[in-house]
Amino acid sequence: MRDDETGTPGLADEGLTRRLKALACTAPLHDLDARKAKLDWADCTVYQMAEIALHTIDQVTIAMDFDTGAGHDEVIDRLLPFIAQQAPSRMPEEHVRVAKWVLDNLINVGTTDRGFRRVYGSIGPGGYQRRQFDFKLLVELAAPDGEVYLRATDEAINVLVGALDTDVESAQIAAEVKLENLINRGRLADAKLAAEQARYRTVQYGETLRAKLDATRRDVRSVDWEREVPELLDSALSHIETRFRAENAILKNITTARDETEDLDRKRRAAELVDIVGDCIRRHTRLQSRLADAGAVFRAEQDRQQFSGPPQRATLDLFGQLLVPTLGLPLADAVAPVEHFFHAAAGITAPVVPSLSSLVSLLLRPAPERDQLVGEIPEPELMPAEVTDKFGDDVWRAADELLDLPEVPRRLSGLLEEARRSRQPGLAALVALRAVHAYSPGIGAARRQGDRQVLLAVDDGTLLDDPEFGGADLLLSTAAVERADEEEEVA
Repeated sequence: MRDDETGTPGLADEGLTRRLKALACTAPLHDLDARKAKLDWADCTVYQMAEIALHTIDQVTIAMDFDTGAGHDEVIDRLLPFIAQQAPSRMPEEHVRVAKWVLDNLINVGTTDRGFRRVYGSIGPGGYQRRQFDFKLLVELAAPDGEVYLRATDEAINVLVGALDTDVESAQIAAEVKLENLINRGRLADAKLAAEQARYRTVQYGETLRAKLDATRRDVRSVDWEREVPELLDSALSHIETRFRAENAILKNITTARDETEDLDRKRRAAELVDIVGDCIRRHTRLQSRLADAGAVFRAEQDRQQFSGPPQRATLDLFGQLLVPTLGLPLADAVAPVEHFFHAAAGITAPVVPSLSSLVSLLLRPAPERDQLVGEIPEPELMPAEVTDKFGDDVWRAADELLDLPEVPRRLSGLLEEARRSRQPGLAALVALRAVHAYSPGIGAARRQGDRQVLLAVDDGTLLDDPEFGGADLLLSTAAVERADEEEEVA
């Protein structure tokens, strides 16, 4: 269809947007295969990382319950047999490391909000517009007992079933009808895949309700309990009632097929179907109990948030009662209150949530509307790029040669004098900068990056006698870095 006045194609429907988002959700999986050849701790080209990632999401989804999820060690243990099948000649330690690498990348460890972002285009009244799609695949949540567990997001479950933003109830009914049809026709291999997809949709339906209840516990005003949630509860209860009848009929047919057939392969597939459909029935039972308690949760949270009143414990004015009086004290008297405050505020154990800043921002952010697109991305005003690297590659190579000191330490003054004799512009300045940086080297970063050695600087009190630089005449030497896998072998 074309616009009569402009001759341009008609506005695209939401089907194109759904397909673009579905393609974006698979990008992190393809990226794993693109980056596996760059890993320096093993030759990982033999592994199919996208398949391992799909299997990881599958295991997390199956292990999810309404209130809990899958533990990290549990997921890794379930992945090891699948990874070992791809590379049986490799060591088990390598299989464990591959599993951890895939799991960390699906969580997107190392980023601020641990999310993925992809840009896609849509055609609207203003023409072609670029939009951003933010999503996550696996998320880490903290249980009441302090343990951190994994849950698969809606986008991750949609990656498994090959769809996106599909109405959960309609997809569940379609999956059950397809499953029943395949069983009646005797196609148990295809029926197993349909049964697994029906189970994923069951998990996704529970996730929708859990998200509403979690939002209610944070703020009852953020959830529409006047119209939206009651309609959701009514439709969910009707859905479960229909699913119970359908799934019990399907389970009866599968059990009959399993008991009557003489074909061992068909009997095995029927037994697998019995387990999957039985798991669907158990999940529906748990979901029904949660639906029955949803109203009580709303009323309890409404009372708690509205009538709980202000906190009954006294608060401390850090600025007026601690900082200002401490600044007026002599240094010797101010040390004690500062130490007491630091020990009380810092604590002695690491927090169970990986990133406190990202947790706070996520808790304060309102729930996103799934059925609306992200706003238009403004076109940035680009300026010519500035050259930020003051030193060229030749200068860096010359500095690496000068600072390669594996045996005898050397003074900074001698290295600066040798750098000036080479007559390379900027070499002396680069040597001085790297020497200062080596006074507090990043040992942890060097281990994570797989560096073999690191430059160390020690101040023994000698002053630097140099026409260009001042300070301490540091003693410089390189030290070997013991890698994490080497420590495990020694242990």
